[in-house]
Amino acid sequence: MGRIISVANQKGGVGKTTTAVNLAAALAVAEKRVLLIDFDPQGNATSGLGVDANGHGGIYEALISRRHIRDLLVDTELRCLKLVPSTIDLIGAEVELVDDPERDTRLKAALDSVSAEFDYIFIDCPPSLSLLTVNALVASDSVLIPLQCEYYALEGISKIIRTIELIRSRLNPGIEVEGIVLTMFDARNNLSHQVADEIRRHFGSKAFTTVIPRNVRISESPSFGKPVLLYDINSKGSISYMELAKELVSKGDRRMYAGEATRRSV
Repeated sequence: MGRIISVANQKGGVGKTTTAVNLAAALAVAEKRVLLIDFDPQGNATSGLGVDANGHGGIYEALISRRHIRDLLVDTELRCLKLVPSTIDLIGAEVELVDDPERDTRLKAALDSVSAEFDYIFIDCPPSLSLLTVNALVASDSVLIPLQCEYYALEGISKIIRTIELIRSRLNPGIEVEGIVLTMFDARNNLSHQVADEIRRHFGSKAFTTVIPRNVRISESPSFGKPVLLYDINSKGSISYMELAKELVSKGDRRMYAGEATRRSV
């Protein structure tokens, strides 16, 4: 079964979609089978991969059981990366599902039928606590939290951690924090270093070693409909996301070996 990872932070502007798109692309280049779900009505992950969902449909149709999610998969420039796009219709999903007793598990049910076909499934969440975010967290094995290296981001991380704990206690007991990714890191800025030190002190190994720098190429690439490694593979941003992908895979391998060791000892 593919590992399902929500990329989430209730604070906007932290590099959430940028991380979802570029981490998914980096893993696909490493020949991992990757699916990216654009679960934000703004559709930035969709446009960031150069996909026009008009006339094709998106995750909204799967969420309301109008179409099977497999019929919504879109090819990207990378052979191993598939996308389920977002459309503006997704805004209406919360209203349509408000009286549905299974409204929190709609995305999980849709993904159950395709999760075995992928190594990783990333869900790019909206920057708010909504029914969409709850659906994503209920469907996920873990949450990857992008964190901008600034003071207000430190305040925001407590909110997403509380949300994860709430989901764990009520709807998805197996969910865990995959890790915290420091984004928009400026090595010349003392505040960036202070935020990074504070996060590592508080969260320890849950903070990824790899940091994502402020990089012009990362900012430019969405306007060309490409992940940064297809826009400029030699840029610092591209190299950082490839390093992050390696670290994510390594963490998964350690988790798998630990699980096997535990089973053997029982």
